[in-house]
Amino acid sequence: MIEKLIKYLASLQTPVCRLVRTDSRATLPVQATSLAAGYDLTSVESVCIEPHQRRLVHTGICASIPPGYHIEVRPRSGLAFKHGITVLNSPGTIDADYRGEIMVLLINLGDAPYQIEVGDRIAQIVLMRHSSCRFEWAESLDNTNRGAHGFGSSGK
Repeated sequence: MIEKLIKYLASLQTPVCRLVRTDSRATLPVQATSLAAGYDLTSVESVCIEPHQRRLVHTGICASIPPGYHIEVRPRSGLAFKHGITVLNSPGTIDADYRGEIMVLLINLGDAPYQIEVGDRIAQIVLMRHSSCRFEWAESLDNTNRGAHGFGSSGK
């Protein structure tokens, strides 16, 4: 009984992204495993990405993202490792007020053409919570031990 109550209360706090198909071949993003952070996006078109070329690939879905959240489009590690296919603007950001089709900007960093077919998993999306902030000018910044030391300053 307690476990059912906990699951029910968790479901009340789970954000919902509503999706609309722009193509009948579109599929709902799904997790590869129950604990995966990302949900796989699939292609609704067959395209070949030549070596060192980039392509916008259609997913056939539009999203309504809850306020206070955004979606990040990220590479699939297997495509990147095995074929050199990655998301060029990684992570791509889909804002809560965007209502157009989600498309994925892929690049082929490999030496062979890569063929994508309808239904192939091409990227993953992660729903992210974010906070708004206000930027303002200041005369100086507070001091830290690190200071302005960047790019490799903390070791290998």
